[in-house]
Amino acid sequence: QVQLVESGGGLVQAGGSLRLSCAASGRSSYAMGWFRQAQGKDREFVAAISWGGGRTIYADSVKGRFTISRDNIKNTVYLEMNSLNPEDTAAYYCAEGGSFSSRPADFRSWGQGTQVTVSS
Repeated sequence: QVQLVESGGGLVQAGGSLRLSCAASGRSSYAMGWFRQAQGKDREFVAAISWGGGRTIYADSVKGRFTISRDNIKNTVYLEMNSLNPEDTAAYYCAEGGSFSSRPADFRSWGQGTQVTVSS
């Protein structure tokens, strides 16, 4: 089983940027993804990346603003978030799965989340 620990969340003003990190340990990770969940709402897909980093998927709401990347030597996945707005406020979770997917059911390991709050 892989263990995932997110970091980098915090409070930022609208229009600002944050870079989230997800450190993996245990067995090797394959496809990785980011999800987010605002208070009182369902968890939603944000971005995913294949094992080699050659394929990515983004939710329409973040495409062009967020970038997912990974460093397999450090076994870490990143989410660069730019042009943040209050609608991006949520707990952000990284996840690992055996296949490249945007579906939560395809991910088998999850981190505890890191809070991102965007003020107006």
